[in-house]
Amino acid sequence: MTTTSPSGMPSGGPLEKSVTVEVPGSQRRLAGALEAYALPIAWVAIIIIFSFVKPETFAQWSNVSSILSSNAVLVVITLALIIPLTTGDFDLSVAAVAGLSAVTVAHLNVNVGWPLFASILAALAVAFLIGLINGGLIVLLGIESLIVTLGMSTIVTGVMLWVTDARTVTGVDQTLVDMVIRGRFLGIPYLFFYALVLTIIIWYVFQFTPLGQRMLVAGRNRDVARLAGMRVGLLRWGAMIAASLIAAIGGILIVGLSSSAGPSTGVDYLLPAFAAAFLGSTTIRPGRFNAWGTFIAVYFLVTGITALQLLGAKTFVQYLFYGTALILAVALSQHIKRRRLKQGF
Repeated sequence: MTTTSPSGMPSGGPLEKSVTVEVPGSQRRLAGALEAYALPIAWVAIIIIFSFVKPETFAQWSNVSSILSSNAVLVVITLALIIPLTTGDFDLSVAAVAGLSAVTVAHLNVNVGWPLFASILAALAVAFLIGLINGGLIVLLGIESLIVTLGMSTIVTGVMLWVTDARTVTGVDQTLVDMVIRGRFLGIPYLFFYALVLTIIIWYVFQFTPLGQRMLVAGRNRDVARLAGMRVGLLRWGAMIAASLIAAIGGILIVGLSSSAGPSTGVDYLLPAFAAAFLGSTTIRPGRFNAWGTFIAVYFLVTGITALQLLGAKTFVQYLFYGTALILAVALSQHIKRRRLKQGF
């Protein structure tokens, strides 16, 4: 039995067919799988290595529970960030919006005396307004998202200083604390499971809904998206609003963690969020921002920092770690994107 060569002429038997078609195809699939799962494999490797190196601290369930819960807020804020990144925009205000949401809940609940639920609704409303303004300036006036959101971040920081009078507001209703960290499942605070559920929701939207596919197309080539009849401006505007609302959820969780909020709340999340977002785009679905990649990237980075600190590294190491990770992640992300475009992905 003969096979057909790439030129269309009959060629040799099964041996030649396996050499020209099956082997390259299997190698390509293997390379793709290794690329997609390299980060999870590296994460597992770090966990195993440091479980042997520091079994008395790193491998303890209390440490695992602490890592999972205390960094769930970072997962939420990074998930907020990848939504506008998917549509081709940057949102430098997500960390500030998270901080303002935390301050809004604390101020209204403690200083004004509003019920907790009403304070949370007010925080979400403020975040919605910020996202609405960001999207309007970007879409309607054509201002670059970097400029708009950088300016908005500065404005929000000023508002936080004004509202709090540069002081930390403490004494938030303990019901929120109970809902976030005191309640536990499998010994892990509910906070982690909130982040996990949000990850699943965003993964589903990106992967299985027309909205997620339209956002991806709009982010890759806006002209093509417009020619296909997509309302690109509305998609970008909606992404900015969604990012602000999800960042606000992160801010509410921050209040639940500490029962307080101040003018500097949330600001330290921006750099780690960008590092995790770009690193996450190199795994699971390489070349695109994705929810599970984000989730894994956050905990990969945090696990590495925790391991270094248990070995005696100083606090400044985390800034060096996140900064280096951001540069390398962006470089790797761009490399993967260019290579996949050349291959027709």
